[in-house]
Amino acid sequence: MRIGLIGAGPWARQAAAPAIGAHPDVELAGIWARRPDAAAATAPGTRIFDDVDALIDAVDAVAFAVPPGIQCDLAMRAVAAGRHVLLDKPIAASARDAETLASAIDVAGVSSMVTLTRRFAPETRDFLTAVAGTDVATVTATWLSGALLGGEYAGSTWRQEGGALMDVGPHVLDLAMAVLGPVTSVDSARRDDESDTWSLALTHAQRGTSLVTMSMRTPVRPSVLRVSASGSGGLVELSDRTTPPDHCYAVLLDEFLNSVRTGVPHECSVHRGVELQRVIEQCRTLVSR
Repeated sequence: MRIGLIGAGPWARQAAAPAIGAHPDVELAGIWARRPDAAAATAPGTRIFDDVDALIDAVDAVAFAVPPGIQCDLAMRAVAAGRHVLLDKPIAASARDAETLASAIDVAGVSSMVTLTRRFAPETRDFLTAVAGTDVATVTATWLSGALLGGEYAGSTWRQEGGALMDVGPHVLDLAMAVLGPVTSVDSARRDDESDTWSLALTHAQRGTSLVTMSMRTPVRPSVLRVSASGSGGLVELSDRTTPPDHCYAVLLDEFLNSVRTGVPHECSVHRGVELQRVIEQCRTLVSR
């Protein structure tokens, strides 16, 4: 499969480009970014397109590594051209835009996947397998990092504005939903602006609850990811995040290719992205009141 990459930021350099370029069943057919020099540095030797529609025309699928406010319109163009899409998270700037994109993907009959990379790590899969055999009442999830205090991601405008809820929120919320089912209500949402600490209380379809704490302005190294599932069946914990993102992305590509071949939507398709976007929007609305 020929995949074109749109975007040349840190995520493209660290995960998308290396994984796509190394996959035996995939060709990194080209890159487009607003800055051609950044695109060239992302994957040396790869064709650099100066027109995004030309890249879309030249490939079978498009992978995105761009801000959510930009991604939706570009993805709509790719889908209209009949291209499969690998979407970054969150998939859009609003729930309405996310729903519009999902509808376009359904109408076009193309495959989609959201790059919820932690889902494709072996340690995460071991956790979810263990949880599947227990009676869970509550999930407690924590992700703390100092990524917005300095480093490659600190200059990202959309991350600074949306904070942990927009950036790592989709990963954490997805894991809680993988254990307890869809979120039926956001019971509480608070944010401490200075530390970017988000505190969420959620009710899920399986009558369980989750408590989520996230921050990207906490001076801690390395980043902390802990997910605990507890109930009458005992306690199952995930505290390992050692698998590199490009390795996770490689597994994601395997499953994306299978979804394209079979036509069966993946659990992490665009519709998962819509679910997450709705929860994110509810949290932001509560915080803004």
